[in-house]
Amino acid sequence: MLVRFLGQLSLAVAILAIPQFSIETADSMFCASLARASEVEDFGERGEDGTVGQKGQNGRNSDSLTVFADGSPMTLDLSGENGFIGNSGTNGGGAICDGELKEKSNNLQASNGGHGGDGGDGGNGGHGGSLTVYTTEPSYLQQIYVVASGGEGGEPGQGGQGGQGCQCPVSNWNEQTCKGRPGSSKYSCTTTELQCVDGYDGRTGRAGIAGRNGRLGTLTVINLDKSLTPDRPQATLTMGELQDRGFTLSRNEWETKTGATSLLAPGSIVADEYQELVARHEHTVLLVWDASQPVADFADERITLSLDGENNPNLNFPDDLWLETSELKRDRVSEFFVFNAVREKDVTRLKHQGISGTGENLKLAIEDRAQKSNVLDTDFSIRYRVSNSVDDARFRRVFDYKTKYEGQVPPEAIEKNGDRFILNLGQLPIPPEYLQLGTAVEVQLVANRSFADKYSKEQKITVRDIIERN
Repeated sequence: MLVRFLGQLSLAVAILAIPQFSIETADSMFCASLARASEVEDFGERGEDGTVGQKGQNGRNSDSLTVFADGSPMTLDLSGENGFIGNSGTNGGGAICDGELKEKSNNLQASNGGHGGDGGDGGNGGHGGSLTVYTTEPSYLQQIYVVASGGEGGEPGQGGQGGQGCQCPVSNWNEQTCKGRPGSSKYSCTTTELQCVDGYDGRTGRAGIAGRNGRLGTLTVINLDKSLTPDRPQATLTMGELQDRGFTLSRNEWETKTGATSLLAPGSIVADEYQELVARHEHTVLLVWDASQPVADFADERITLSLDGENNPNLNFPDDLWLETSELKRDRVSEFFVFNAVREKDVTRLKHQGISGTGENLKLAIEDRAQKSNVLDTDFSIRYRVSNSVDDARFRRVFDYKTKYEGQVPPEAIEKNGDRFILNLGQLPIPPEYLQLGTAVEVQLVANRSFADKYSKEQKITVRDIIERN
């Protein structure tokens, strides 16, 4: 790009007039001034940037330790390892300079030095270890001297130095350009002042960040003389497993306190807050099968046990399993007795066997295909409807049924023989003319089946038939 040349002196004056003007900004503006005079060529090759230093390795965390205090002196070192120093960045490379300026017809910009690499961060210090002390005598803790300080963070790496930029061998020179033929009236020459601008040095890399110090180790105090079993406030077992061996639910109750160093030997280093076991709650659950149904039929059913509070176990059985149970609780042992068991899917397996008889002997037979009627309570309600479209009702569904009775079937109108029910429809307050031969009837039956005073479910059955002698 060829534009009018701005002299170096006027540029220098402009730079001095601007406060806090950086060298790089000045150099770039000066290059722009050269560009306005004539095209600018690079002089030499820019130096390579230094590489960034690697982060220092983190210090190793201390191992945790469990001890049983019996009053004997102990000295324990649970300090975290110090973090390692970060590597320094490498220096930037110096620019590669070419001092040959002969026959240059353009302004020149000398190459810059490479930037120094940034320093690596220091590694973090390792954390102090956790100390667990079992003791039945709190004063024994005074015999334990422990240092569980966190490791110090590693020092950061330093930034590399910037490489040197090229310096121009010649700062300015003149370039003469002539037009026309020498000796003719149109022959003329002009002289252009050209310049070379020195390259700047690369910047120094930034120092890394110091690593973080590790955390202090912690203290846990357990007022027992034997190892603490992990708490199990909840568990899921099969009914077979619970019947065979039972299960002990447990919960450890902890309290957060302050003043850990005051419990230990003077000079100990550990976090001020500590955990202390203040109580352990245990409760054993046993399942006693006292039902007529084989336990093997339900052995794979899963039960969820949970401990509420200190001494209150809960048993959650599958939703589709109906159980008649009772609980016997003594101290920290609960026995759950099962007297009867029914699967919900077997509650609604009633099938009708059709209508038989006429008049006051009209009956509807119902059979329990699941054969659970010996443990289920069953009551029935019906809606008795008749249709005048007898001939049509023999071959297809009709829609002119009219209700002649609706209500409960009283117990005296029900005959039960094992898993078979006979509903004596002729004993209900239904007008006799609607109980005769040839009557098209529709019986909408609702069977309510209940169990153990806590479960119930309805099953609806619809029977359409024509009263015939049989």
